[in-house]
Amino acid sequence: MLHTFAMIQRSLIVRRLGRVEYGAALELQKETEAKVKNRTEQDTLFLLEHPHVFTLGRRARQEGIMVSDELIKALGVDVFEINRGGKITYHGLGQIVGYPIFNLSPDREDVHKFVRDIEEVLIRALTDFGVEAFRVAGYTGVHTQQGKVAAIGVHISRWTTTHGFALNVNTDLSYFNLILACDGEPVTSMERLLGHEVEMKKVEDRIVKHFQDVFEMKIEAPVFVTT
Repeated sequence: MLHTFAMIQRSLIVRRLGRVEYGAALELQKETEAKVKNRTEQDTLFLLEHPHVFTLGRRARQEGIMVSDELIKALGVDVFEINRGGKITYHGLGQIVGYPIFNLSPDREDVHKFVRDIEEVLIRALTDFGVEAFRVAGYTGVHTQQGKVAAIGVHISRWTTTHGFALNVNTDLSYFNLILACDGEPVTSMERLLGHEVEMKKVEDRIVKHFQDVFEMKIEAPVFVTT
């Protein structure tokens, strides 16, 4: 029976949501996780952009934010403590955030492979734009010679995934100076690497294409939601 299930190509719903407040995205993830876990909804990939927010993963400490609460509020940055892996990171405008809500059971129950496959998707997408990107042994995420360009942090419950990745496209990198992100590793963006802004939709298009290829899934018609 396991063999029969594994032979069926999975379908993936892609929802491209535009700009979404972080708290609203968390609720959306929870609702979708429950449906995907119970198999009342197909695996789903959310692609979106957040207003300024710092998120603290399970290994993060409050000291990772290196400025006062007053300055954080003045800058309009929200702060959330969440259950994904990893430490502290920044999400903001000009960054593509992806939340793959996948049921890995029964044929894909391998957390490390899931993360490596997300890295592969992003590496291929970056390559399409002429960015040389790679993995670094012992670290999660996607790296370049000028620094880390994408962060990955996931949570898995009963083999259903939440949270995901953040790819710096046209991101204001100065916000990373306010936190101790990625163990102090420098961060960069596609804009900095290429010397010009990059159209977000075109990057999303390549991410969707490579999710289809790497995860061997059939992509349902992407859903665009204007906000």
